[in-house]
Amino acid sequence: MPAIGAAIRELRRRRQLSTRELAIRSGIAHSTISLLERDRMSPSIDTLSAILEAMGSTLTGFFSEVGDRIPHSPFYRAEELTEIGRADGISYRMIGINHPNRQLLMLRETYRPGADTGEAFSHKAQEAGIVTKGAVEVSVGTETRLLAEGDAYYFSSEMPHRFRNIGRDTAELVSAITPPTY
Repeated sequence: MPAIGAAIRELRRRRQLSTRELAIRSGIAHSTISLLERDRMSPSIDTLSAILEAMGSTLTGFFSEVGDRIPHSPFYRAEELTEIGRADGISYRMIGINHPNRQLLMLRETYRPGADTGEAFSHKAQEAGIVTKGAVEVSVGTETRLLAEGDAYYFSSEMPHRFRNIGRDTAELVSAITPPTY
C-alpha cells in the first residue's frame, strides 16, 4: 500500500485549503488530518472518504491517481509470480501483483492430478484461458467439456463454473479475469 499522506496534502493544497478548513468541512479532527498527511497514521475507509468528499474527490479517483505514481516494472521473472492459490493442489501464480490500477487478473494455473475447484461458483467478471499442458475438465452453466492442450474457453463468470483435473498428469493453463474479482 503506498503512503497516501503526500497525496492527501497535495489534493488539499490544490484546493487551497488549510488543514483547519478541511477539518471543518470533513468533520475530521485537525490533528488527525495532520497525522494522516505525515503518514503517522493510516485512515479508516470512512475517514478517508469524508476527507476526500470534502475536497470533491472519491476513493476510486484518489487511489487511481496515487497508483499512477507507484514505480513498477512491466516484466516479471517466473520466480516473481505471486502464489495466490495452493501449490499442493491448484496453483494460481499471479502476473503483475504490483501493477498500479490493475484491471486484469492474469494467471498461470497449475492443476495437480485430482485437483478440483470444488462446487461451481460465480462472480461478476469475464474469464478466458488456454490449456498449455495436459487436460482440464471445465464446467460452465450446464455444459462440461474436457479441454486439452491448445483448447481454450471464454465465458461470463456470472455463470456457475468449475475446473477439475480428472487426468493422471499435471495440467497447466494461462488465464485472464476482468475485472480482477476472483
